[in-house]
Amino acid sequence: MTDAQDRDFDALLEYLKRTRGFDFNAYKPPSLKRRIEKRMQTAGIDGFAHYLDYLEVHPEEFAALFDVILINVTAFFRDTPAWNVLRTEVLPSLLAAHPDSQPVRVWSAGCASGEETYSIAMVLAEAMEREAFRARVKIYATDADEDALNQARAATYSAAQVENVPADLLSRYFTRDGDRYVFDKDLRRSVIFGRHDLVQDAPISRVHLLMCRNALMYFNTEAQAKIVQRFHFALTDDGVLFLGKAEMLFAHTTLFAPIDLRSRLFRKVAKNGWRDRMAVINHLTDEPFGPPLARPVVYPAAFDANPNAQVVIDAEGRLTLFNERAGALFHVAPGDLGRPLQDLDLSYRPIELRSHIKEALEQRRAVILRNIEGETAARERRSYDVHISPLADDGALPIGVSVTFADVSRVQDLQSQLTRSKQDLETAYEELQSTNEELETTNEELQSTVEELETTNEELQSTNEELETMNAELQSTNEEMQSANDGLRQRGDDLRDANALLEAILGGVRSSVIVVDRELRVVAWNHCSEDLWGIRSEEVRGQNFLNLDIGLPADPVRSAIRACLLGEADKTAFVVAATNRRGKRIACRVTGSPLVGTGGKPRGVILVIEEETQDPSAAPPVH
Repeated sequence: MTDAQDRDFDALLEYLKRTRGFDFNAYKPPSLKRRIEKRMQTAGIDGFAHYLDYLEVHPEEFAALFDVILINVTAFFRDTPAWNVLRTEVLPSLLAAHPDSQPVRVWSAGCASGEETYSIAMVLAEAMEREAFRARVKIYATDADEDALNQARAATYSAAQVENVPADLLSRYFTRDGDRYVFDKDLRRSVIFGRHDLVQDAPISRVHLLMCRNALMYFNTEAQAKIVQRFHFALTDDGVLFLGKAEMLFAHTTLFAPIDLRSRLFRKVAKNGWRDRMAVINHLTDEPFGPPLARPVVYPAAFDANPNAQVVIDAEGRLTLFNERAGALFHVAPGDLGRPLQDLDLSYRPIELRSHIKEALEQRRAVILRNIEGETAARERRSYDVHISPLADDGALPIGVSVTFADVSRVQDLQSQLTRSKQDLETAYEELQSTNEELETTNEELQSTVEELETTNEELQSTNEELETMNAELQSTNEEMQSANDGLRQRGDDLRDANALLEAILGGVRSSVIVVDRELRVVAWNHCSEDLWGIRSEEVRGQNFLNLDIGLPADPVRSAIRACLLGEADKTAFVVAATNRRGKRIACRVTGSPLVGTGGKPRGVILVIEEETQDPSAAPPVH
C-alpha cells in the first residue's frame, strides 16, 4: 500500500471515529484493511478516499460496514470441552468461596448476539438452582455493535443456532415459538445488555467471572495490553478470566495465572503493596549484641560478608567504612578512609552520589536508584540498584549514610532474555493469531457462500415449483381451448350443414325467397330471386332490402314486413305490380311470414314472391 493510500485509510478511520464514535485505531491494520476493502468491493468502490465520500452521501452504508468489521462469530457453548472444565472444576470452587447471600457478578465482554451470555446463564442456573440464580446473579453483557445487542436483547434464535444446546437444557430454558426458540424470561431478567468499547470505556468492577472469547485477537498488542489490564482491575482478587481458544496471555503472566491453559481459563494474580517497598537496611548501633570482645571481630566480618558493595559516609561527607566488594569494584583502598567523598571516583561513578546523599539526609528516608549502568575497576559493564539509607544515633540525629550497590547485572541479563523471549513469543503468537483470524475469515466467507448457495437453491426450487404449476395451468388451459375448439369446429360443421341444407331448400323452391332481419338487412337470397330481380346473392347480402332497386314497390312491402315484426299478423299476402330483371311488367304475389327466434320473438321476416300469370293491371289491391 502506498503512502497516499495509507493517508486515505487513516483519514477514513478518523472520520469513523469523529462521526460514529468507533475508534478502530486499536485494531490490527492488515485485518481491518482487508475487511473494509471487502465491503468496498461489495459496494463497487475503489479507493479509501472515494469510500469516505460515499459514506458522507449514503449514511445507511455505515451499518453494512460495521457488520463486516465487527465480526459477530459466536455460538451456544462454543468449544464444549472448555465449558465442561468451567462447569465442573472452576465454578464450584468460585461459588463455594462466596456466601449464599453474596451477589455473583459476571461480565460477558464482546457478547455479540448473546449466545455465550445465555450459555453462562444456563450453566449458573444449573449450578445454583433457579431461585438462587434469580436472587444472586447479575450478568452484564456488552458489545460495540448495537445491532448485535438488539438481537441479543430479543433472545430468540433459529433451530440452527440452538443445535449445540444440550437437549435437556433446551427443553428447560427455551420455549418454541413457530420456527424460533425463545430464551427463558425469568433468567433473561438477570442479564443487562449495553454498548461498551473495550479500548475506550471504563471496565465494569467487582466481577467474579469475566468472559471475553476470541475478541482480543482483533486488537493490536498495545490495545490488548490495555484491555488485559482493565480486565485485571475489573475482577475480584479470586476472579476468573475465560478467554477464547485463539487467545493467550503469554505477555501478562504477572496479572493472570493459568487454571487450565488448554481451556483458556485464568485466575487473577492479586498485587500486594509489599512488593514495591524498599529493601531493609542494616543499621549500625552501639548496643551490645554479644560479648564485648566479639564485636571488633564480628562487625568487620559481617560487613565484608555482604555480597553487595557497601560504603558508609559520615555526616561530614567522609568515607568511613567500605567492604571488600566495594574496594574491588570501585578501586577504594584503606588509605581512602577519612577522605571526603568528593575526592573519590566513587562520588560520580557509576552515578553522582552527593545530591542523592543530601536528599536522603534531609528527608530522612532511603533513596533507591534502579538499574544504574557503570564500569568496575576492571572495565566490566555492570548494572546496580543503589540503596542510600540514612543512619541516625540514639537521639535520631543523622550521623551518615549507608550506600549499597546491589549487582543486578545477571538479573538484567535474564530480564532482557525474558523480554526478548516474550517478544519472540508475542510475535509468534501474533502470527498464529493472524493465521487463525485468516482461517476464521475464510470459514466465515465459506459459510456465507454456503448460505448464499442454499438461498439460491431454495429460490431455484421455488421458481421450478412455480414453473411446474404454471405448466400444469397452461396444460389445463390448452385442454380447455382444445375442447372449445372441438366444440367450435363441431358448431362450424353444423352451421355449414345447416347452410348447405338451407341453400338446398331455397334452391329447390321455385319462387323468389328473401329473408331479412329486424333491421331489414338481407340475410338470404335464393337463385330464383337472382333470376327474377337480376342481382346476385353476394351483392345484396347485408344490404337494406328496401334500399334495393329491384322493381318491387317498397311501401306495401314495408307495411307487410312491419306487421310481421310487430306480431300483428302471422302471415301477410298481397299482389303488386312489379318489374322483373328484363324490364317486363309482372304481377307478383308477396307472402310475408315472421322468422321466429328463441322465446317466440320475431328475428326477421321471410318473403316469398311468386310471379302471377294474370295481367298486372288486373292485380287486386294490397291486403
